[in-house]
Amino acid sequence: MAVIAAFVVNAVLNFALGLLIAQLLGPSDFGRFALGTAGAVVLNTLLFEWLRLSATRFYSARVREEEPWIRLMLGRAYAFVALGLAGAALLCLSGAGLLAPDAGDQVRLAAAAAATAVGIGLFDYHAALARARFVGGAYLRLVLAKNAIALVLMSGTAWLVPQPAWVMVAGGLSQLLAVLAVRRVLADAPAAAGRRRRAETLRLFLAYGLPLIAANVLYQLMPFANRAAIAAAADFAVSGYFSLAADMGARVFSTLGAALDLLLFQIAVQAEELHGRAAAEDQVGRNLAVVATVLLPCAAGFWVVAPAIEAIVVPAAFRGHFAQYTLLLLPGLLALALMNFALNPIFQIRRRTLPVIAAALIGAGANALGILVLTRPLGAPGIAAAQSVGFVAALSFLALRALTGRERLRLPLRDLAAATAAAAVMTAALLPLRGLAPWLALPACVAGGGLIYGALVWRFDIAGLRGVVEARLRRALPAR
Repeated sequence: MAVIAAFVVNAVLNFALGLLIAQLLGPSDFGRFALGTAGAVVLNTLLFEWLRLSATRFYSARVREEEPWIRLMLGRAYAFVALGLAGAALLCLSGAGLLAPDAGDQVRLAAAAAATAVGIGLFDYHAALARARFVGGAYLRLVLAKNAIALVLMSGTAWLVPQPAWVMVAGGLSQLLAVLAVRRVLADAPAAAGRRRRAETLRLFLAYGLPLIAANVLYQLMPFANRAAIAAAADFAVSGYFSLAADMGARVFSTLGAALDLLLFQIAVQAEELHGRAAAEDQVGRNLAVVATVLLPCAAGFWVVAPAIEAIVVPAAFRGHFAQYTLLLLPGLLALALMNFALNPIFQIRRRTLPVIAAALIGAGANALGILVLTRPLGAPGIAAAQSVGFVAALSFLALRALTGRERLRLPLRDLAAATAAAAVMTAALLPLRGLAPWLALPACVAGGGLIYGALVWRFDIAGLRGVVEARLRRALPAR
């Protein structure tokens, strides 16, 4: 329940904070902020993601007691990379004043991206530690602290000093301060490791994480390059329109998918520790059905309510563009979430992560080809459509690799078909409500969609979710 509560808080506050920053900065500066933030995410993925991935795969409550050098090497590796990146950020800042004013602004944005990446990496690493140990209370406190501090620091900075670089730095600082709030809960006893064991542990981390990092960097570079392409083809205001729709949609899917992954992947790792690889792969198949059951109605519902969200909560300067870009970006955002949280775990459990690189290369190629083909007839929206084409192409390849051949994953096809049908029924039922006044359409669609889809999931026990809820209720209610 703590993880679910953390997800709800994180999703709502992230969504609200993004809209508030967009309102305070305006389209042009928000476009710069979004471009710099995308750069920070790329840096974090490139430099720190291997540590987060290694923590979720190789660290656990058992490892904490029996193999303490795992945490020792994770901490040392993170500190080394963080100090190097922080030093690079300081060099950028110190050199910015010696450059021309325009170049100085760009360097300051790059330095802010480096500083923000350090904060993101630190937060993600400690969140992974809490996840690996199933410490839900610590994870909830970490998320609450991060969102509360970010709301104050980022909105305050955007109001007092409305410059994208400083708002980014405030965001990175909020994540650093949140980690300090839970550092004692997640601390391990001091440990030591010989040189040979240290080297073996680092090689294990790198061999496991590097293919996933390469793929994730490509996936992060795609929206980064697309935003830059829109800014070059049009201007930063148009890039801001694209970025707001992309960021809002990505936050919904990534937050929801990460909340599921927090529990599901660790359950698969635990199944491998207790019962072997076959049990872990069976669990991954069940996890895939759960992820699809949750993400499909999320995508359909977000599309249905996008016009109402635009009319009610999107800043006035962005209206007229949000719903259009959301429609074009949604297929790609759903595909990316399904890859990250449904298909990638198959290769992570098997420790064969090279196919994810091939999928990412195919996606990047399809994205580039889509830009060439679609930009001339559609303009800037064609770049958004090209991004969806790229992510869908990558998903298709990865699904082909995972679900065919001698080692294909066995899927609960009945659950996947039922989830798809239930999402279609929900969407058809909500379409008439889309034409209502926005203040009526939004609550009616959210409540009606939740009731319809929830009733179908409960009636047909899709992905076994009814059984999960009933078991939890039996534990929560006192025996008579």
